[in-house]
Amino acid sequence: MAFFDEARKTYVAANAGTLYWVLQRPVLGGGFLNTKQNSLTLKDYGVQDGMRGPDYTYGWIQGRGLEALVGHAGFFERELPPLAEKLDAAGRRLYDVLAALQMSGGHAYFCYDRAMDAIYADGTNRTFAQEKPALIYSYSDAFVAKGLVAAASRYNLPALADHLAYFDRVIAAIESGHFQIDERRPLSLDSLADQADDFGPRMILLGAAGMLKRFGHTAHLAFADRFIAHVIDRHFDPATGLLRNVPGEDLCNVGHGIEFAGFAFDYLDDNADPALIEILERIVISSFDKGFVGPGIALTVSIANGQAQSPYCPWWSLPETIRAAALAHMRTGSAGSLRVWNAAHAAFFERYWRGTPPIAYQTMTRDGPVDFVPATPDLDPGYHTGLSLLAAIHAADCLQPTTRNSG
Repeated sequence: MAFFDEARKTYVAANAGTLYWVLQRPVLGGGFLNTKQNSLTLKDYGVQDGMRGPDYTYGWIQGRGLEALVGHAGFFERELPPLAEKLDAAGRRLYDVLAALQMSGGHAYFCYDRAMDAIYADGTNRTFAQEKPALIYSYSDAFVAKGLVAAASRYNLPALADHLAYFDRVIAAIESGHFQIDERRPLSLDSLADQADDFGPRMILLGAAGMLKRFGHTAHLAFADRFIAHVIDRHFDPATGLLRNVPGEDLCNVGHGIEFAGFAFDYLDDNADPALIEILERIVISSFDKGFVGPGIALTVSIANGQAQSPYCPWWSLPETIRAAALAHMRTGSAGSLRVWNAAHAAFFERYWRGTPPIAYQTMTRDGPVDFVPATPDLDPGYHTGLSLLAAIHAADCLQPTTRNSG
């Protein structure tokens, strides 16, 4: 009980701190979030920093940020109403610019230049105009669709039906083979043709299921059970408890496996199949035990020998583990999930969390923090860290309902 109470206080304070930090920073492009800061030096990125600088806007980050603003506003309207008001004001502003950007062409893209034209950069950071095939969707569509649906639902906006239809098209693209994973190359049928059957797209979209359910969009939830079954049937390795990135191949992105299980726990009802709950909890525990090499969780491990295949340990997989382990423990009460929750909590807040300012080092190795960008150079706008900790707060409240701290 003492751990649950202390964890809750820590998570509320961390999230509030991060959000105030985000809100006080100057916006980009009339409403886009600005988290363009180096997590090592604490210097803001400038024009001289090229793809990391303010001339480039990442659709991924803005979609994630909008979902995070909305989710945190719903929580803090009870805990800290003045913060919720600020989050809603920022959320409405971001919604306006992001919705206009997406609805102008029907899609969202990974990166935009200063003129807000979609581009991609090759390995040498040379930029090219992105192709815009109507039938191909991407992770940027996924993140932006989730953010737009969340905002339109909270603010009762008239375009909600359009955003839900957009979300449904992303789902259809995954199931029809028209979802492109790699956005650092042209969006094209040629790119799709040699794309591996990674479970990442289904995992990311499963992350919308809990949000859709909480807003009452049950007519758009049928995909979730299909996605869970697909990933377990095709990617789960019973011998190790890990998820293969690609069926028949050796690599396992343990962070993605943990994230998948956390999203599934967030969505599933109390009457979910106990056998499925057992598998999901095993994925969390096995993935953490295999991937936690210190100071955090390695990007990938070998299923054959369990060895880490990368020296890099990004920040995001630790809060995702906190979410997944907390939700697992809320369901099962097992010692294994509580052990993982405790370990991930300690690793994140003792090694990654800077506190002042309220941000995390993006990536570490055994030698300490390193300047390695996991996906986008912009720092997390309350998505991986904040929304994960929100779910753990919910779990802590359920595990100690009579001693819940109200603030």
